[in-house]
Amino acid sequence: MVTVSEAVEYDVVVLGGGPAGENIVDRTRAAGLTTALVEAELVGGECSYWACIPSKALLRPALARADARRVPGLAGSVQGPLDTAAVLAHRDYWTSSWKDDGQVDWLDSIGAHLYRGHGRLYGVRKVAVTSPEGEHHVLSARHAVVVATGTRAVIPDVPGLAGARPWTSREATSAQHAPGRLLVVGGSVVAAEMATAWQALGSQVTMLVRGSGLLPRMEPFAGELVAEALREAGAVVRTDVSVEAVVRDGSTGPVQVVLEGGEILEGDELLMATGRSPHTEDIGLETVGLTPGDWIPVDDSCRVEGHDWLYAVGDVNHRALLTHQGKYQARIAGGVIAARAAGVPELDTGRWGAHVASADTQAMPQAVFTDPEAAAVGLTLAEAERAGHRVRAVDYDLGKVSGAGLYADGYRGRARLVVDLDREVLLGATFVGPGAAELLHAATVAVAGEVPIARLWHAVPAFPTVSEIWLRLLETYRG
Repeated sequence: MVTVSEAVEYDVVVLGGGPAGENIVDRTRAAGLTTALVEAELVGGECSYWACIPSKALLRPALARADARRVPGLAGSVQGPLDTAAVLAHRDYWTSSWKDDGQVDWLDSIGAHLYRGHGRLYGVRKVAVTSPEGEHHVLSARHAVVVATGTRAVIPDVPGLAGARPWTSREATSAQHAPGRLLVVGGSVVAAEMATAWQALGSQVTMLVRGSGLLPRMEPFAGELVAEALREAGAVVRTDVSVEAVVRDGSTGPVQVVLEGGEILEGDELLMATGRSPHTEDIGLETVGLTPGDWIPVDDSCRVEGHDWLYAVGDVNHRALLTHQGKYQARIAGGVIAARAAGVPELDTGRWGAHVASADTQAMPQAVFTDPEAAAVGLTLAEAERAGHRVRAVDYDLGKVSGAGLYADGYRGRARLVVDLDREVLLGATFVGPGAAELLHAATVAVAGEVPIARLWHAVPAFPTVSEIWLRLLETYRG
């Protein structure tokens, strides 16, 4: 920890210590640049303590039990409830009980300087920091300031909601007990994953989805299969419903949700999973001509438009609200900053160049750890058609693959490739089924590498694995 009372100069100053910010620090320090990191909460950010890590720790036992129940000879041994206390303790282990000592030790080990406190841009190339103790610091950047402040959960302007103490993703991933009845508003990844986790941990879950289905950013069949499985697990999934008001009396009493039309539902906790907004309302954007509270627009190198020294990586630039994409952007931007600091005369800005975040728009993968898992990369069929591509969707029943049948009795799933008919390469792929997330990286390589279908035909999947789905899809395409 560095404590100073006057302005200090670094090569790079990073505002926000989540995964994207940490990766910027890692890349710039590896390039020999002096780097300071400013973080008001825990180093490691949302992903480490309230999102990816704790949610997967909660979900893994649920998915493992579901898989085991589909295996003959094992199914009868895993019919009882999960040990909720053990699952929560395991979750706490993976979040380091919400302590960031290990992350701070890592920063020290690479020679980065940590400033704890609220950071704000303070004009060109400067960041002002106010520590929890009230100390004030001004940091000056020779080469770059990087904003990596992420997002926060949106709480809609619904009458009574603010006073009802709703859960957001933070409370849903850090709760110390399973609520008896959990109402989930939303159909997004957070909503679907947390409904899966808490239903498995003993809560009675009711999902209230404003749209027509779950996981609206994926192929429609993904949300349909996930909703079907949630219902079979005992959850209630209702679509095309709208919350008009929320009522809660007292600090521990039940919460009531009033739906459009007057119907009232009651639960012990209410999770609002209705989107994210940029965490930019009080970070000094106005001092550099940007609008507080807005997403920060960037070019493909993640440099902020109109500012040759300012970068924004991760959720805050709205290119891709995914941890792995934020880390990818940080690797790209870190390389750009290092190259410009070294006076490299020309950056590699070709379509898949080292200094361009091409995957954000062309090969972005996402895995949803519901039961069944849903995994996708690139464009959906509808997105490809809207973009003007001449495409064909190639579908196959995952349950008809030998490896899937051996993986689980009654395996249910589906796969789709979106093929560009003019170039005969993949624009997108989606897999839904138990363990389907492990199919995703092969598809990501195929999409990012623009591997011709004719060449993919020679990538022979091992028998009998679930990956044999690739052969079946290509056979279907070739006819």
